[in-house]
Amino acid sequence: MSLLNGASAALITVGVVFFIAGTMGLLRFPDLFTRLHALTKADNLGLGFIVAGLALYSGSWMVTIKLVLIWLLVMTSSAVASHLIAQAALRKGIKPWQAP
Repeated sequence: MSLLNGASAALITVGVVFFIAGTMGLLRFPDLFTRLHALTKADNLGLGFIVAGLALYSGSWMVTIKLVLIWLLVMTSSAVASHLIAQAALRKGIKPWQAP
């Protein structure tokens, strides 16, 4: 296994760990707002690491550009969707969690 393949595998593994951490936050945090925060931050960072690993593995500039564009689209749509969900929850009267 070459150094480039090893670096690619390491980046993809780190990305998967961030996805798992986001999923754990989704399952463990107490309210909608903290769950949204954990999920969007961890998933965007995880996808960034996976895109970086795939870009190293592909070896093609066109594939790398397409992967980065997909990552930017997902980051933008994730931020917009989270904002809309949080606004809808606030309009419904759901209050953010506060520590006792």
